[in-house]
Amino acid sequence: MKISRIELTEINLPLVHFFETSFGRTIERRIILVRVVDEEGAEGWGECTCGEVPNYSEEWTDSCWETIEKILSPLLVGKEIGSASEVWSLFSAVRGNRMSKAAIETAVWDLEAKKLDTPLWKHLGGTQEEIACGVSIGIQDSVEELLDKIHTELEAGYRRIKVKIAPGWDRDIIARIRHRFGDIPLMGDANSAYTLGDADLFKSMEEFDLMMFEQPLSRSDIVDHAKLQKELLTSICLDESIHSPEDARKAIELGSCRIVNVKLGRVGGHQQAREVETVCRGAGVPVWCGGMLESGIGRAHNIAMSTLEGFTLPGDVSASKRYWHEDIIDPEVAVSSDGYIIPPEGPGIGFKVRADRIEKLAVRETIIRD
Repeated sequence: MKISRIELTEINLPLVHFFETSFGRTIERRIILVRVVDEEGAEGWGECTCGEVPNYSEEWTDSCWETIEKILSPLLVGKEIGSASEVWSLFSAVRGNRMSKAAIETAVWDLEAKKLDTPLWKHLGGTQEEIACGVSIGIQDSVEELLDKIHTELEAGYRRIKVKIAPGWDRDIIARIRHRFGDIPLMGDANSAYTLGDADLFKSMEEFDLMMFEQPLSRSDIVDHAKLQKELLTSICLDESIHSPEDARKAIELGSCRIVNVKLGRVGGHQQAREVETVCRGAGVPVWCGGMLESGIGRAHNIAMSTLEGFTLPGDVSASKRYWHEDIIDPEVAVSSDGYIIPPEGPGIGFKVRADRIEKLAVRETIIRD
């Protein structure tokens, strides 16, 4: 393949309902979409999953736009590449900036799968013909609102509930959920809001039989997580600490976690995600797909990744309507009444990208040519 141009479009997409974590509250997403076009006119789409500000990671909308436009795109445009799996290596001289890299790399995977007339999930080596879906529910204005949301999602068929926790919104909240809903599959996501000094708090929450505590400690840590995991029966799941296959290997060897959350943007795209999955599966550590409030394009890539063999736990791959009044793909992502998504059989990501919708939502665009 030879990429002739890369097109960037930023869209502003308001959420159906605000989403709040220990980082803060999100009401509207600023999303960078990437369209790669080869010399034959074939196209592929990707999405940059960074946040609006650098809180989840160092990358954010404006930094990613500059990095993709001025640094990464010139490394690819006009180059002949043998396969999408080579894109990661092509960007090797650029340190970090994994979400920016993933935005382009995933688009090239979509392009390649379309040229091969095969579904992306099969092209990646996926084997699962349906994926179990869970939901992530942010911090609410009241406990009653949280409980109502959980009820709605359980009625919709979702197979696992993840709730965000933070100091002051943790043990009592989990207790209320257990009291109301019994032994539903439940996990708590701390987004690095605690320290090792909070070990007793996490021990006290073990009575609630959670599936996992996700990223309780520092976003870059694997040492203190190992200390905490030794004190707990409940599994720790690492998210922000895992940026690469090497990170996964070291965390597993140290005993820092028993589960890993894989996010395409955080690890740098499909090739790196496949390698993280291979490391974890080889060590008997289950993985699942985390979400970053993606539009339909990013969601479609998450579906494809989630079909890999090691993704054995329900991920945060939920229906478009949970987040958007109107998505940018057709059909929108839908979840069955029993909480599953069937990966599409169409070529590439398997969904039609709605160029008309994107054009209406666009706030800036640019094209990088050979």
